[in-house]
Amino acid sequence: MNNYQLAWRNLWRNRRRTLITAASVFFAVFFALVMRSFQLGAYERMFRNVIESYTGYLQLQGSDYFDEAILDNGFEIDTVFLEKLATDRNVKTIVPRLESFALAAAGTSTQGVIVMGIDPEKENRVTDMRNRLVRYRLTPKAVEALKNEKIPSLSGDLLDIFINESYTGTGRLMIDLDIDEKDTSAILPVIRRHASFRNEYLSAADTSSLLLGSGLSDFLNAGVGDTIVLMGQGYHGSTAAGKYMIKGIVRLPAPDIDNRIVYLPFSTAQALYGAPDMATSAVILLHSNDDHEVIETAGRLQEMISGPLKVHTWKELNALLVNQLEADNKSGMIMIAILYLVIAFGVFGTVLMMMAERRKEFGMLVSIGMKKGKLAGVVSLEMLFVGLLGVVSGIIASLPVVIYGNVHPIRFTGEMGKMYTDYGFEPVMPTMLPDTYYLWQTVVVLIILSVAIAFSIRKIFSINVISAMRS
Repeated sequence: MNNYQLAWRNLWRNRRRTLITAASVFFAVFFALVMRSFQLGAYERMFRNVIESYTGYLQLQGSDYFDEAILDNGFEIDTVFLEKLATDRNVKTIVPRLESFALAAAGTSTQGVIVMGIDPEKENRVTDMRNRLVRYRLTPKAVEALKNEKIPSLSGDLLDIFINESYTGTGRLMIDLDIDEKDTSAILPVIRRHASFRNEYLSAADTSSLLLGSGLSDFLNAGVGDTIVLMGQGYHGSTAAGKYMIKGIVRLPAPDIDNRIVYLPFSTAQALYGAPDMATSAVILLHSNDDHEVIETAGRLQEMISGPLKVHTWKELNALLVNQLEADNKSGMIMIAILYLVIAFGVFGTVLMMMAERRKEFGMLVSIGMKKGKLAGVVSLEMLFVGLLGVVSGIIASLPVVIYGNVHPIRFTGEMGKMYTDYGFEPVMPTMLPDTYYLWQTVVVLIILSVAIAFSIRKIFSINVISAMRS
């Protein structure tokens, strides 16, 4: 009988000990994977929200604009030069923007806002802006009307939680109201009747219309068809003032941006700020957004630039957010390290118990001629089998939780949701689908097992046969 068969049979001689050890490893792997998945999923969601709704993965800016984001540090658009940059193998297209600040007023309400001049069609390719238009809004009036309809009682209770919430489609709306797929065909027409929201997208020909962020719309109490007055400082200190009609309202996943953003057609923004042929940045849309590809593409593009322009990556553009999440990531890793430290003591406790219980057995086996090396090999395989049993079962048990959490993320409401929004983050916590972090958890557990195995081998080689037989 070879060592593998002997080790496997030995495991089930004492099922309780084997299951206790495997369970300690199982819970360590399961909780570490789930915790890490939620943490990394939240980071990924935050980064993606900011990148895909605002900064993009790469931006071309004037050399001084990054340090002082004012209109005077913008650059003159050179179409030929931009077309040259667009020939890079990883560049899809380049979309100029004109960004500045203004005071927005609607009725008696005022708010400092970001004014973004965009080419509506090109911007749609970068941020999918057309699909961010609000389609449904659970206003108090809509909620009251829906409660009077025949909808599930749970959905009726959830209406009070999500009152005043805006939705760009039915997917998230169905999840928030906990509407089963089989009930969608009956309930969706009712929701459309009471909560549908009239909305339109911008066109390049619009000269007196704008799009408004959903959060800003709520603050100003201004809806589609209302008028917004913008006042600010234009190019080279000129006065910028204009009156525009709200054509549409967009819902952006980053609350900090959603609460302050105004979109104007590019030429209209240039006219407002007295900056013809000017841009403050140009978003570079890429084929591959992998971090390595982004850095390499930025380097190649920078080599093609001879004037006072600079290419910035998304990490440079969102340095504060990156630093905040890296600090939080370190604290999360410390928590997982503490978890594994506790589990490591559990594993070592089980190993000590096993060595003490089997001391006489080991002494007897050595006395009848079994070599200590073979005995150490069998015990090592036993512990390896137990560890792998715990690791594999922990990974398998975590997969349904992680996949479900990615499709149906935890959504915070009430005070917790308000706290997330106040910090500028979307109040949701999704999980991250299995990635390299799964491998690292396995590696950590195997390291713990390796130390335990080394301890066991040392104890076996130092065993005294006579004293072991008397124990």
